[in-house]
Amino acid sequence: MHYHAMIIGGSFAGLSAALQLARARRNIAVIDAGKPRNRFAAGAHGILGHDGKAPEAIRHEAIHQLALYPTVTFVEGKATHAQPCSEGFSITLASGEILTGDRIILATGLRDELPPIPGLEERWGKTVLHCPYCHGYEVADQKLGVIATSPMSIHQAILLPDWGPTIYFTQGKFDPDPEQQAFLERRGVTLVHSPVVSLLGTAPKLEAVRLESGRTMELSALFVAPKTHLTSPLAEQLGCILEQGPMGPVIQVDAFQKTSIPGVFAAGDCAMPMGNVSFASASGTRAGISAHQSLIFPKPT
Repeated sequence: MHYHAMIIGGSFAGLSAALQLARARRNIAVIDAGKPRNRFAAGAHGILGHDGKAPEAIRHEAIHQLALYPTVTFVEGKATHAQPCSEGFSITLASGEILTGDRIILATGLRDELPPIPGLEERWGKTVLHCPYCHGYEVADQKLGVIATSPMSIHQAILLPDWGPTIYFTQGKFDPDPEQQAFLERRGVTLVHSPVVSLLGTAPKLEAVRLESGRTMELSALFVAPKTHLTSPLAEQLGCILEQGPMGPVIQVDAFQKTSIPGVFAAGDCAMPMGNVSFASASGTRAGISAHQSLIFPKPT
């Protein structure tokens, strides 16, 4: 079957895009491999009307609602290749199946790469966290830390005292300049230069960190900004321009979620430097509306 649009990725951005196209009565395929970026988190926070719900529960309810629209097809599988074709675009799945459509919306997300510190990975999404706006309230008034992974980590350490007493671990690499240090001091942030080398406690609980110096420091939660990678090669296969975000590359889009390739749109974490569920849903909504209107008002040749 040929589709008006093929949406790659079935999490918050992809499903939001699909909803707009479904309500416009367009035939669409939502292709998803079932590994959303936020699968490690027990709850999603800061989402109006859904605060604290498990991300998977929100996603399942969205899928249930979308399935009520007769023009929506869900395709379980991994999209491995994308290219232009005589019918618009083709998507090849890992199974070998090929789908074609007039438009593509990439909502493929990002993959997080944590620093190679023992104990981080098994606590990821529980007591090792990425965003104080998403998870800070749940660990408020406890001893908190920031492990520096880039110069942007100083910004995170300056924010975090609104949730609890904060230690900034420079890891011996990302020391603040005098102005930043003064700002950290005004915010009551403690600086530690000896790198964190391991986390202590029975995971996912965090009790303390061990430093390279041999010292241990009590902590209840750590905030870490991981390096990020596109989870899919589709954007590059299609020739989309990428741009460098603060922690890794993202797909370049305009205000209407259009990529540099006509007929290809992108939304969610793969197309913005700041990961947030509400932002992802909003960008997916824009991508769905933009893709729909492009079918009605094609660019003049």
